[in-house]
Amino acid sequence: MSSMKPPPMKLAEVVDVVIGVDTHVASHAAAAVDARTGGVLDQIIVTADAEGYAELVDFADRVAVEHAALRAWAIEGTASHGRGLAVHLDQAEELVVELDRPERARRRGGEKSDPLDAVRAAREAIARERVGTPRGAGPDPDQAATRQALAVRVAVRRSAVQAAADARRQLFSAILTAPEPVRTRFRGLTSEAIITRVLATRRSARWVSVDVETAHTVACLQIWARRIQDLTAEAAAHEKEITTLVRSWRPDLLDQVGIGPIVAATVLCAWAYPGRIHSEAAFAKLAGTSPVQANSGQVQTRHRLNRYGDRRLNCALHTIVITRQRHHQPTRDYTERRTSQGKNPREIRRCLKRYIARDLYRTLEAGDTQTPLDQT
Repeated sequence: MSSMKPPPMKLAEVVDVVIGVDTHVASHAAAAVDARTGGVLDQIIVTADAEGYAELVDFADRVAVEHAALRAWAIEGTASHGRGLAVHLDQAEELVVELDRPERARRRGGEKSDPLDAVRAAREAIARERVGTPRGAGPDPDQAATRQALAVRVAVRRSAVQAAADARRQLFSAILTAPEPVRTRFRGLTSEAIITRVLATRRSARWVSVDVETAHTVACLQIWARRIQDLTAEAAAHEKEITTLVRSWRPDLLDQVGIGPIVAATVLCAWAYPGRIHSEAAFAKLAGTSPVQANSGQVQTRHRLNRYGDRRLNCALHTIVITRQRHHQPTRDYTERRTSQGKNPREIRRCLKRYIARDLYRTLEAGDTQTPLDQT
């Protein structure tokens, strides 16, 4: 089929066969399922490489010839184990829908195998009212490549930031338990000042002659400090590259209050391309900002925070909210107004996240103007 955009209706109404694929590191299991009856037409297991992908397409062609069928692919793990297959099918202009991996209890039901999971993937895609395409797909290959480059850069920067934070905590703990001369040397200093002084400390004979514990403690403190310095510089270099990629793709995001390069990259990686997410409500659900009803007894208008969705995207929206509550006067006015109406801080942040998700979706899809906060 020629379009990568998912149909606005159930798959059974537009295709005859759905090929479910259960993806793994070394192999993929596929099952061709009749879209009207749910019956299994054929099954196959192939290697997870270019030859296996070509064999899967040949398998689909044979099923199509035998059953005179239009087909769609339902793939689990298109952002991980199934990415290679998804890219191959995208280049072949096949219709691909993305599935989350099923819950363990529902998936197994007392029975588990790769072919069974492939059948379940196809049947789940048939049963869904709406289906989504992989994030790596899209009408613009250059844009898809930029998105993947952003995803890799964001991941490696996150790793460097987390490792630097771990090293900082280890350095601080080592100083707390160090001999008294070492603690005295660094007492009362900020984190950055401690790192600077540790790096400036010379492993002279005075330290070595004290005792073995002090000498080795100072040596390890210097190792941690150099590690922190290197990882911090690495994270800054990644952020510079991320900024360049974001400016080449969607520089308009960086003009909005509270959106820096990391937040913009996170939003772009989740959104992917125009049309993939069918509505601003769906984008809010993806971000975990859609309200969840918490009604009980006579209270019928209560809502709570949504703990589902893409938590990194949710964290990005949280960063925007916190920044705007501090530095954006309309948001500060909105917060005061909602506080006077009896909303607590968590409820206000939930409302702001929902508003920002709506605004971001409109900006990403069509560049619409922002909706004033007093109209939300």
